[in-house]
Amino acid sequence: MIRVFLLDDHEVVRRGLADLLHAAGDIEVVGESGSAQEAARRIPALRPDVAVLDARLPDGNGIDVCRDVRAVDSSIKGLILTSYEDDEALFAAIMAGASGYVLKQIRGTDLVDAVRRVAGGQSLLDPAVTQRVLERIRNGVEQPPELASLTDQEGRILELIAEGLTNREIAGRMFLAEKTVKNYVSSLLAKLGLERRTQAAVLATRLLGERPHR
Repeated sequence: MIRVFLLDDHEVVRRGLADLLHAAGDIEVVGESGSAQEAARRIPALRPDVAVLDARLPDGNGIDVCRDVRAVDSSIKGLILTSYEDDEALFAAIMAGASGYVLKQIRGTDLVDAVRRVAGGQSLLDPAVTQRVLERIRNGVEQPPELASLTDQEGRILELIAEGLTNREIAGRMFLAEKTVKNYVSSLLAKLGLERRTQAAVLATRLLGERPHR
């Protein structure tokens, strides 16, 4: 069974999504919430395979929830559900480590398929769009002053933290020992005056997201 958590501030929408997913037969809704803050607290404890997250909520947004949850447990996949097609939100979703970004106008069968694909480790994000986001990070104008103290290696690791990767995943991506990555993370946190990876992810996403195109 694929374990799913639902975040949407409209109860009717949550019930409709829950009924739709239950009817699929291979999907179990293990929790739901109408609050971003509550969801960010409950999702890591419930450990669903996929969190279906409304992009806009009265007390926050699903993209921030995705980032916070994946900073705690990167095995949880985020699927952002939104009413609006917004390039900036798509950029933020990719930066938060989301596996998919779909419009609420999506057909029910397509949403079920999206949940299955994301649970199976696939990305629903267009590779060309993802590449543009990475280029936007790398080819932006001069580095934000807050990050100037970091070495190139620390800066790259900070980008990967912002994508929601764990130390082990970063080690695999960069061909480093996990202990070496841990040392880099400790160093960059100290330089930035931060205590936790989550704070670093939030800071990096804000700063890197503000870097304009050339």
